[in-house]
Amino acid sequence: MALEISHLVGGYSQIPVLKDISFSVHSHELVGLIGLNGAGKSTTIKHIIGLLEPQSGKIMIDGQTLQENSKEYKSKLAYIPETPILYDELTLKEHLDLTIMAYSLNHDEAWKKAERLLKMFRLDKKLDWFPANFSKGMRQKVMIICAFITNAKIFIIDEPFYGLDPLAIQDLLTLIKEVKTEGAAVLMSTHVLSTAQEVCDRFVMIDKGKITAQGDLAELKNQYQDQTASLSDIYLGLTQGERDE
Repeated sequence: MALEISHLVGGYSQIPVLKDISFSVHSHELVGLIGLNGAGKSTTIKHIIGLLEPQSGKIMIDGQTLQENSKEYKSKLAYIPETPILYDELTLKEHLDLTIMAYSLNHDEAWKKAERLLKMFRLDKKLDWFPANFSKGMRQKVMIICAFITNAKIFIIDEPFYGLDPLAIQDLLTLIKEVKTEGAAVLMSTHVLSTAQEVCDRFVMIDKGKITAQGDLAELKNQYQDQTASLSDIYLGLTQGERDE
């Protein structure tokens, strides 16, 4: 499997935010990480990408931990943050060149991918632009392009739909389908449950640092004991149930 999280406990201090969570994401699969603000989604992602160190438990990409081989681990991971992070002094072209160098990609192959994606997201005429000239949506598109020119095994995408126009959202979903077909795995955190229900293969629901349910929609409906329920109904029902206990 591409990503495996086993009994992860962690957070920002000695009091853990994440309380013994375990789940996996397989090749050819898009898993939705579903939760309200403060549920633990971003903390989970920060542990996966190595910004936070687990208090206990293990995170593996392609059977390898960050501690065992950080360079190999990071080379298999592409991350698109909720808030775009760009270098003010670098042009769009320089951001792409930096990504190619950081991932040790074949220059010509990576630029062939980049040219297609630049046209897809309507940025092909803006290679000499600096981030100061970009809207939030355009900045988000730069992050998407930089991620998808890599040969990552696992794509971590955090709340991707905010700031993107409907056409860009459709383009992103097309790219996700393409990398899934090629064998990559995708973990996507999102509040947009209607879209998640349509595009995700499985779901991991997290609330107050614990996983409340996981599985495909049919399995979640069985657990919720309502075959007519939407993903939103199930998540809010399970979350409310936790709070009522």
